[in-house]
Amino acid sequence: MSGVSEGASGVPDPRLRPYVHGYEGYLLHGFAPGEHIGMPGVGLTVIVTIDEPIEVPVSSHPDQAGGTWDMLASGLTVRPAVIAHNGFQHGVQLDLTPQGCRALFGMPAAALGSWIVDLTDVLGPRAIELRERLSLASTWPQRFAVIDEILLRRVTPVPWDPELTHAWNLLSGPDPGVRVAAVADEIGWSRRHLGNRFAAEFGITPKDAVRVARFERSHRLLREPTAPSLAEVAAAAGYYDQAHMAREWRELAGMPPSVWREREEFPFVQDQQGAPAGG
Repeated sequence: MSGVSEGASGVPDPRLRPYVHGYEGYLLHGFAPGEHIGMPGVGLTVIVTIDEPIEVPVSSHPDQAGGTWDMLASGLTVRPAVIAHNGFQHGVQLDLTPQGCRALFGMPAAALGSWIVDLTDVLGPRAIELRERLSLASTWPQRFAVIDEILLRRVTPVPWDPELTHAWNLLSGPDPGVRVAAVADEIGWSRRHLGNRFAAEFGITPKDAVRVARFERSHRLLREPTAPSLAEVAAAAGYYDQAHMAREWRELAGMPPSVWREREEFPFVQDQQGAPAGG
């Protein structure tokens, strides 16, 4: 029997959009047990499971042992994680902005770094309420409304450095030709000052933000049903050539894109784009 993937994408309440890019609900069943690679990206990850906990035998932080979580949060990273599954997964992933980490968790993204933590450690008792109410809801729109309600009760807007915000938007944005030195010049900082401020807030360097954004673009293109060739993906994502993309994928995903294409059969939460908002 082939696996079945059901899910929905949700857009947060307008008041939450500076802090949360979106919600991805997923229900996957009937797959053979295996492993899925959790890829680096320019958003912070929050996962709330509805049934079974999520198992992460290999964390993106080299000093963190694997574990299982009913709910988790993790920061920005340049390393992959390994997610084990028994062919079934059910839950919701939230894609937070770094500003959302400040507004919802009261800390910079750098404080989380590439660690995985229990969501209750950063969201408090509201995390328990969130999981309980998501489990009781019967449709994705109801679940997304629950998330909106709870996060709106939690969110506390914080002052946000305009130069640092501008630097983040440029370096993690869609322009494949962005350069760190040019961004530093544009905001009037030295490259060293930008690097220090950037790492202190986001937990990764400006150069790594560019790398992760480029990698995420290539990952998104490779997930499309009619994905272009590897050479075309490399060019569109902003790599020098296909070999450059393969080297970066080995570091950021643990394997070249050609191998990932062959092995990845479990369409985990990151692949639920454009799904219907049914139950």
